[in-house]
Amino acid sequence: MASRNLYTCLSPALLDLYDISNSVVVIIDVLRATSTIATALHNGASSVIPVATVQQCIELGESVGGITAGERDGKVAEGLTYGNSPFEYPRSFIENKVLVLTTTNGTKLLHMALDRGAPEIITGSFPNLSAVCEHLIASDKDVLLGCAAWKDRVNLEDTMFAGAVISTIKSHFNILCDSSAIAENIYLEAGEDRFGFMKNRNATHYHRLMKYGLEKDIRYCLTADGANVLPIFKGDRLVIA
Repeated sequence: MASRNLYTCLSPALLDLYDISNSVVVIIDVLRATSTIATALHNGASSVIPVATVQQCIELGESVGGITAGERDGKVAEGLTYGNSPFEYPRSFIENKVLVLTTTNGTKLLHMALDRGAPEIITGSFPNLSAVCEHLIASDKDVLLGCAAWKDRVNLEDTMFAGAVISTIKSHFNILCDSSAIAENIYLEAGEDRFGFMKNRNATHYHRLMKYGLEKDIRYCLTADGANVLPIFKGDRLVIA
């Protein structure tokens, strides 16, 4: 029997139900914060500083000479120059730069986990699926897969990514958690065509981003290992572990 436990939290609104004092917390915001974080770091960003508000983003960006970026409701946030698309951060643009990022859901959950004393926080998305799984297997801690959801409402893509992790690493953990079972079932049902699954299931975030012409973003964010690095939170920022 494995000695470590794995739980899945399907929404930030449920985080208080879990003891995360000895857990690696995986922040999951597939569309698009954690996919973009992995991509920026993979393409040479020196670090990503997640902040809660647009004003913090602007002020911190000025003080560190960083790139200020973020979205609200899927669009570039007012007052910021760049958004939350992984395609905005090619190596030619982001290498050796600091990205200061604020998003609707992902950065909020990260700060909640910090406030609740998580000893280790990483970010996960399909583009860095393998790096996340390898790290969790090698770690000596329990695991909480934390879905950023959409304004506290459970969403399909974050749940599906949690399921992908569970399906890969479950032999190493005790998993007595219905939300983990739900997540794995969704991942297995989706199969290889995750984009088609989102479309056919009328996923809300699929419709939200398609409305802005962001099919390319969705497809990239649902594809495994395109930016296979492990972002880990150190001090006030995410860096490659």
